[in-house]
Amino acid sequence: IQLELLNDNCEEIYNANESGNLCIKFPWPGILRTTYNDHERCRTNYFSLFPNKYFTGDGALRDEEGNYRIIGRVDDVLNVSGHRIGTAELENAINSHPSVIESAIVSFPHPIKGEGIYAFVILSTSELEPPSLKEEIRIQVKSKIGSFACPDEIQIVSGLPKTRSGKIMRRILRKIAEGKVEELGDLTGLLDPNVVQIIINDKMKSTENLF
Repeated sequence: IQLELLNDNCEEIYNANESGNLCIKFPWPGILRTTYNDHERCRTNYFSLFPNKYFTGDGALRDEEGNYRIIGRVDDVLNVSGHRIGTAELENAINSHPSVIESAIVSFPHPIKGEGIYAFVILSTSELEPPSLKEEIRIQVKSKIGSFACPDEIQIVSGLPKTRSGKIMRRILRKIAEGKVEELGDLTGLLDPNVVQIIINDKMKSTENLF
């Protein structure tokens, strides 16, 4: 399999550690040929975005030795001030803080950077977080990734909206981060729909405390 990194303009990326869209140049044994009863969907998703290439749907980068590292699905990759950042990479950095159990990253419109970074964070203690904790989390991200990846907003939450299979529903968190709570959509598939309202209420309280 011959891999290739392309930018959004279909131009190949040659620089080390510069992220892009992971594609495959030529057919290989076992290549996907179609989707059952929906060939057009298969063509659109995998073969049309980058002409004559198979697009894996992943964002990746290549190091100095030519090794590829997947940074996340393109749908879960943020573009912050020209930097492409995988949500998984950010969450791993935040989760390495000793007081953090789990986190979820989404984007929200930012007037300067285009996309801002909003972090929902679950702590290992139910006690009120110290004022310095959010700054500690930002320092943690800065040390592991860089200052450009520091979250613009950090909200401490008691839980995250997940499906019964454990998948985090980022579309819901994204709407909350954007302040579009009237556009949350269907919540019936969530393991605990009540957690959504708790997150919204906490966000509204924190916003009120600013004034």
